[in-house]
Amino acid sequence: MPSASPWPISLADALAAERRIRPWVPETPLRRYPTLDASVGDGVAVYVKHENLAPTGSFKVRNAFSVLTALSPEERRRGVVAATRGNHGLGVACAGAALGIPVTVCVPFGNNPDKNAGMRGYGAELVEEGRDYDESVETAARLSRERGLRIVHSTNDPGVIAGAATLTLETLRAAPELDALVVSVGGGSQAVGAMTVARAWKPDLAVYGVQAEGAPAAHDSWHAGEPRPTASADTFADGLATRGVYDLTFEPMRRGLAGFVAVSDAAIAAALRLLLETTHTLAEGAGAAGLAGLLALRGRLAGRRVGVVASGANIDRATLTRVLAGEI
Repeated sequence: MPSASPWPISLADALAAERRIRPWVPETPLRRYPTLDASVGDGVAVYVKHENLAPTGSFKVRNAFSVLTALSPEERRRGVVAATRGNHGLGVACAGAALGIPVTVCVPFGNNPDKNAGMRGYGAELVEEGRDYDESVETAARLSRERGLRIVHSTNDPGVIAGAATLTLETLRAAPELDALVVSVGGGSQAVGAMTVARAWKPDLAVYGVQAEGAPAAHDSWHAGEPRPTASADTFADGLATRGVYDLTFEPMRRGLAGFVAVSDAAIAAALRLLLETTHTLAEGAGAAGLAGLLALRGRLAGRRVGVVASGANIDRATLTRVLAGEI
């Protein structure tokens, strides 16, 4: 990627994506909770962006509608294929159903059963193959070649990143006073979308990334200054379970993030319980990782106004039961 311009999208791309998705994806709430502020402590004012209340229960629906509404007539006729651990596939399946576009979704064996059922419910063809997300990406690439399907990658697509940027457009319109954002990172679309908007609207906004310790590829790569893929991705926060970094997001994150922390599954589970107690809304592991990151960074962010993204709510009953029982 040319060193002079690592940014895969512009503010204009984000604004155009927002116009395209708005008929199907309403603006989500940005809320304050005094009990959450008290729990975080250090004078941090916490603003929660409730993507867990979005259609399909995740911000990924923004990304999907951003891409599918921009397809050519021929691409719509042929259909699309995506690889996912769940939320990206749910978004693509939802958008395909709304727009009349055939959707095939590839998931690894043993994937979240509730998310699988949701994708099938939208009419998507589900292909179960591979041991993890990265192997499902390989399956999607093969099906794209064999069937002529347009790949909708969960991260490495400018349309996806533009869709993710729309949540930060909404956040900064509602709370231009924010000092920082803390976002979870699987592939990095949230983070790069946030930095794209911040560069144009509020250059002093600090954006921090958070990843699970058991799936630290992006975190370790950021700190090393070069890609450091991992052999495995082991975390209950399946939205963060990636083993590598991506061309369109790594360099912008390397240059633009104010910091990047890795948190344990226990810390993510504790943040999930705290969100449930203080906001009375449900988050999945990846959806609670932003708050877990804020808790890890609170000394650095003391006295600041900080946004966190509750990026998804799609946790299955068995995992939620373990989290609430303190078994994670």
